[in-house]
Amino acid sequence: MRASVTLPAITLMLVMIAYPGRGQVVSVDDSQGLRQAVRSAGPGTTIMLRSGIYEGGIYLQNVEGAPDQPIIIAGEDPENPPVIAGGGSGMQLSEAAHVELRDLVLRGATGNGLNIDDGGSFETPTHHVILRRLMVMEVGPEGNRDGIKLSGVDDFLVEECTVQDWGSGGSAIDMVGCHRGLIRRCVLRDQPGDASNGVQAKGGSRDVIVRGNRFMEAGARAVNIGGSTGLRYFRPEPEGYEARDIVVEGNIFLGSNAPVAFVGVDGATVRFNTIYHPHRWALRILQETREPGFVASRNGVFTDNVIVFTSDGWSEGGVNIGPHTAPETFTFARNVWYCEDRPDRSAPALPTAERDAIVGEDPMLVAPDEGDFSLQEGSPAEGRGHTALPQEDEPAAQR
Repeated sequence: MRASVTLPAITLMLVMIAYPGRGQVVSVDDSQGLRQAVRSAGPGTTIMLRSGIYEGGIYLQNVEGAPDQPIIIAGEDPENPPVIAGGGSGMQLSEAAHVELRDLVLRGATGNGLNIDDGGSFETPTHHVILRRLMVMEVGPEGNRDGIKLSGVDDFLVEECTVQDWGSGGSAIDMVGCHRGLIRRCVLRDQPGDASNGVQAKGGSRDVIVRGNRFMEAGARAVNIGGSTGLRYFRPEPEGYEARDIVVEGNIFLGSNAPVAFVGVDGATVRFNTIYHPHRWALRILQETREPGFVASRNGVFTDNVIVFTSDGWSEGGVNIGPHTAPETFTFARNVWYCEDRPDRSAPALPTAERDAIVGEDPMLVAPDEGDFSLQEGSPAEGRGHTALPQEDEPAAQR
């Protein structure tokens, strides 16, 4: 994909051990050591960060492993992970391929906690990236500051990561022009009213699955399927939608003005989620990009979800529909709608008729105040909500 670069041998104090079949293992204990280790790394190299504090603002370019031989950057002790502190971005990877980051803490960046991008080369995206067991926290705090920013990244996995307290106008995980990704088993946590989004997929993003995560007051829109992107930032180029073929499934949502927003989408599915105490709506259907050639937000599917709300946190029948959208193309089926304090007001105001809904019956959550949103035995909501998500094979790109 890019020309290889020959660099001199590392001269800083590093411990290097070769393991047959695994490639070189390098241990580092400061940011400069990490930079030099990455410059010299080849496919199969593992770079271990010893526990301690590392100065943020780490920029890494052209980090390229190979299929089945990724370059791994990891905390040496997962129980006491290294902390990358401060910096505009705590860490930035540009023009990378076959790279895994795991067991790291990124704290206190003023821009984005972790930034991964294609270096502006839209036709050659960064690809095959794994982010596992990262903690990203205390980002910003004001303005459009993201926990994890992905721009032009294909074939990626974000797994078992925690993002908390990101920028007031930003997202915990923000994707611009990203394709074939899986975000699963993550925890995204902020304070009410403190952020815009938990997960956002826009700028031509496609084929992304958001599965089995926990969103705790994760922005005004916990999952923003689509959004508003300047045309020059679409990757690889505008095709008439902000997002397409996005799946949001098996998640728990606590709070947020709207757990889910369909914004300039051309097809997205939201299914088998548990939504508890949203502040205004269960979902929104909006259109923010109105350039010629863009479709009206359309073809959303909202099925098999459990929605528990209160009458004072419910506006417009739980569904906000903006202008220039196509709400008549949306499908609703088998959702559970329950207003705790006024069961007689449980019926939502949907733009199309719903099939096989359960309305006004207590789904009998086990202990939501203690964080257990599973269903009690005998619940009328059996077969719906996050615990009922069918087990499926993950996409081959994320195996």
